[in-house]
Amino acid sequence: MTPRDASENDRDRDHSSSRWSDLDRPPLNVAALRRGLVREGGLWTGVDVVQRTGSTNSDLVGRAAAGTAGEGAVLVAEEQTAGRGRLDRQWSAPARSGLFFSVLLKPGEGVPVERWGWLPLLTGVAVAAGLARAAGVDTALKWPNDVLVTVGGEERKAGGILLERAGDGGVVIGVGINVTLREEELPVPTAGSLALAGAVSTDRDTLLRGVLRSLEDWYGRWRAAGGDAGLCGLQEAYAAGCATLGRTVRAELPGDRAVVGEAVAVDGDGRLVLATADGVKEPVGAGDIVHLRAAAG
Repeated sequence: MTPRDASENDRDRDHSSSRWSDLDRPPLNVAALRRGLVREGGLWTGVDVVQRTGSTNSDLVGRAAAGTAGEGAVLVAEEQTAGRGRLDRQWSAPARSGLFFSVLLKPGEGVPVERWGWLPLLTGVAVAAGLARAAGVDTALKWPNDVLVTVGGEERKAGGILLERAGDGGVVIGVGINVTLREEELPVPTAGSLALAGAVSTDRDTLLRGVLRSLEDWYGRWRAAGGDAGLCGLQEAYAAGCATLGRTVRAELPGDRAVVGEAVAVDGDGRLVLATADGVKEPVGAGDIVHLRAAAG
């Protein structure tokens, strides 16, 4: 064996041992995921798992542009080094400590583009429902795209959703969920994880299958209804699980403008409706929402 061969073997052993260094965080079983999710006539057409990447969203947008991914493609990373949230916020977590994945959807001509704004909210409903069944943990949704859990009596963010246009009538939806993050691993004190919230299961294979099956179900209902969130029950389901409604919030809007009011509804376009102190009801379609307190009464 040459010195170069020995060096390469050492690197291979180091990489192999690093994958299994935390036995509480085994790698995903891609073969089992494909068997459980990819079926004839179903939404999911392929499941790929990579060990490490910058951003699954960026990668899948690139694949869509190159014509190497179609609707129903799922890309999962064991570790993301440049994951993004809304407003270009960074999302990082230890390898295999969560679910970091993106899906490619093409709503098609049957759903008007103006209704595509419901997709992040639809994904939130699907994630919450999937986690409730698979992890046995209560979740809530913060408008428009945060997944909250309760840790020690406090609401904490355990997941986020990011939508990007992919061209040719496609959208890529990225989801990040903290599964087994420990307290000392949290990026900020307001973050949480399913484990810290007392989940009965943190098996990532089971969780991913549950979330993607839920997403397939809700996406099918929404598309069959032509994107009408009221007709398919999505608007009602989102309102029922939204922790923002009934609270006094501050909406930090583009152009350095802020509006404070009670969040009273999510309208037919997926916008958050705020009732301000002067009696005006203002719909908010984009911005950062800060929960201030529960509204009186």
